[in-house]
Amino acid sequence: MHEEKIVANKIKEGITAPKGFKGAGIHCGIKRSRKDLALIVSDTPATAAAVFTLNKVQAAPVIVSKKHLKKSETFKAIIVNSGNANACTGERGFEDAMTMTEETAAALCVCPQEIFVASTGVIGEPLPIEKIVSGIRQIVQQIDESNYISVAEAIMTTDTFVKSTSSTFMIDGKEVSIGGIAKGSGMIHPNMATMLGFITTDAAIEKKLFQSLLKRNVDKTFNRIVVDGDTSTNDMVIALANGASGLDPLQIGTASFDIFENKLHEVLKKLALDIIRDGEGATKLIEITVQGAPSDEDAVKAARTVALSPLVKTAIHGEDANWGRIIAAVGYSGIEFDPAKLEIIINGTHILRKNYIVTLPNAVANQTLQSSNIELLIKLNLNGGTATCWTCDFSEEYVKINGSYRS
Repeated sequence: MHEEKIVANKIKEGITAPKGFKGAGIHCGIKRSRKDLALIVSDTPATAAAVFTLNKVQAAPVIVSKKHLKKSETFKAIIVNSGNANACTGERGFEDAMTMTEETAAALCVCPQEIFVASTGVIGEPLPIEKIVSGIRQIVQQIDESNYISVAEAIMTTDTFVKSTSSTFMIDGKEVSIGGIAKGSGMIHPNMATMLGFITTDAAIEKKLFQSLLKRNVDKTFNRIVVDGDTSTNDMVIALANGASGLDPLQIGTASFDIFENKLHEVLKKLALDIIRDGEGATKLIEITVQGAPSDEDAVKAARTVALSPLVKTAIHGEDANWGRIIAAVGYSGIEFDPAKLEIIINGTHILRKNYIVTLPNAVANQTLQSSNIELLIKLNLNGGTATCWTCDFSEEYVKINGSYRS
């Protein structure tokens, strides 16, 4: 009988928390001074799963990593640079991405197909590949279990804080860990955003099952966050599982699998919400839940549309409980609903009831938006469809940040 016995069920820092993973982050010269090269390594061959951007314009590292995911059954490492996206760089960009995998593979004595590569930063500029090659030869000498913060720092661009977490728990008498890091602050929109996410675990899981598990949980977390509606060219989430916990390979339909999926979802959600908290210029985290939609898919569509609305996001920033902007966004989301049945609740306070009944004077309703955490509940009162998305407010600072991104 499967039984969960948790000894340390708290979220803590660490891409290297799972057994058998090491990492490092260094400055190799892409940026002026901050760390810009990261390496994550598994001591033993690991199975992998990955989700990539759906943008038609895909950066060279996305193309290379997708090919490697198809070709190889096991993987050894992920090499990542920040400060330069290596996107829209033609044949040279592809060759540079391949060089990053080849140099990393040579240093680790494995095949290039066992290496994932990722890049993030400015689009359209060639990589300073000589600096990166030199950095790879340095960084392999510095990997260690204790370097989890430097790894997270090295993948940041406009991020203002490190996004790093892990969860350790017991399954069938074995201690299992899941670790993760992410970067992202702007160009965030479902179907991946300008974000990178890297996940490690010492559980064992077959590749095809791992892929479906990761995709399902990315759809409920990273693909439910919105900052500005821009889907980037470089986004990816890559997960490695090396089996070092000694736990038998996870099987779908078992209690062990369900425990693991719950913990994976917990880690992914924590990282996704950190991205929203760090949204460029953001001052408020906004959770948007749609209930009573015709289906869950319709609920997702409506919640995403509201999350994407600049008018809703600016109103919440200005602490203006403008319910008209919210109902209008649901109205153009493309779902079927009866506007007269819609209700709006902000931080537990009814703002709008059925038949367009306004419950509070504007000045009083506005007070519900004074918190830095906003819970917006939209009840359609039609059926059982429900979904939650997350976004942040739009401030003047967002324009300042993106108006000078290249300078």
